[in-house]
Amino acid sequence: MDNIGHAELWNECLEYIQERIPTQTFNTWFEPIKSLSITEKELFLQVPNKFFYDWVVSHYENIIQQSLETTYGDGLKIKYTILMDDEQPQPEKQASGSIPQNPKATPQRDIIVDNSSKIIEKGTKINKNYIFETFVEGKSNQFAKAAAMAVANTPGATSFNPLVLYGGTGLGKTHLVQAIGNEVIKNQSIKSVLYLSSDTFTLDFISAIQKNKSTDFSKYYRNVDMLLIDDIQFFQGKESTQEQFFHIFNSLYQHHKQIVLTTDKNPMELKGLQERLISRFKSGLTVDIQPPDLETRIAILQKKAEREELEIPYDVIELLASKIRSNIRELEGALIRLLAYSSLLRVDINVQLTRKVLNEIVGDSQLESNISYSIENIQEVITGKYNINLDTLVGKSRKKEIAEARMTAMYLARKYTNLSLKSIGLYFGGRDHSTVVHACKWVDDKLDASEEFQKRFEKIKKEFDTTLF
Repeated sequence: MDNIGHAELWNECLEYIQERIPTQTFNTWFEPIKSLSITEKELFLQVPNKFFYDWVVSHYENIIQQSLETTYGDGLKIKYTILMDDEQPQPEKQASGSIPQNPKATPQRDIIVDNSSKIIEKGTKINKNYIFETFVEGKSNQFAKAAAMAVANTPGATSFNPLVLYGGTGLGKTHLVQAIGNEVIKNQSIKSVLYLSSDTFTLDFISAIQKNKSTDFSKYYRNVDMLLIDDIQFFQGKESTQEQFFHIFNSLYQHHKQIVLTTDKNPMELKGLQERLISRFKSGLTVDIQPPDLETRIAILQKKAEREELEIPYDVIELLASKIRSNIRELEGALIRLLAYSSLLRVDINVQLTRKVLNEIVGDSQLESNISYSIENIQEVITGKYNINLDTLVGKSRKKEIAEARMTAMYLARKYTNLSLKSIGLYFGGRDHSTVVHACKWVDDKLDASEEFQKRFEKIKKEFDTTLF
């Protein structure tokens, strides 16, 4: 044990973590964690409730383990205890929808939770909660879900090989790809399923090279019946990794083994990937997942509340869904943050508390409930700022300044309205939803890369805010 105490060790871990994540995130999810004890193999940590535990493990497990390995070394695992109130163990008994309070602070019941319970098959990293039944279907993802279910039911026997799911962060790609693995394992339709991230694949490959075990590495991956790899965009620029993956891909494909991949954009748009790899990806089915519309976002939150046996007021759910539009992960994160506030502050979940939480996430301007956001407002501001008329804005001109005005308007429409991508496209000359996605990404990239554009955008946004408010 090197004579180190559990509190001292955990404090060193916290210092490591605090340097690598936003302050607000650290204050919300790490300050409430307490160290309890340490043995030769395990460090025991205490978290306030099950919701807190689920969020920390699913989002910060890697950085916690990294902090432990950095400060202590290999060989020590984390185990958690969850505080529960014996007198109020059932969340559904709370009519207000808040997490059960603990006014007396005693008695306590500690439930030991081992992270390995999340692993459902040796050699995989599949979360057992990611199943088709918990995936909320909407217009934005119904085709992707249907394709995933077809692959899960008959792996390797459809023309959907490989199946490539692509879309922005937090839209459900990881949920779907792991749901495929869970379904196959449940049905035992094939012998072995391997799920991993592209980073893990790369690190395994590097380790194999260092240990002169490249042949063993290749043999291991070629012998699986289903290979599920998340975030293949991180293969970009890694020529040796791509070379190895290309041969593994060919071997699996030729033996009718199912391959499922995810990426943050259409594979054809990925720079730094070999053309022959992209060609292989195109030989199967490529499906995009779009951000969910308002109704789907509400359904996602309702499903989450139902799964956790919480009675969240509808006006709270609607407020969350209307203000968090970017992705599902942020949407569920807002709900988890709300639950954490309710539990730690011992207050009921209501609109007032929800607005406080949302204020930290999206800021005051998004919470002005009496403001009517319309695409007409946006178009009016943009046409005035760029000194063009509406017909030019929504027309086919590709002049640099007009294209910038059009993409900026689409970006603001996506940010400030509840309109779907398809609807926004219709307001701009009947353009396809993919054009809106491209516009939003272009603006985001331009904001990161060009200080000049950033200043110009801030002036536009300031005028936009002034017009609306």
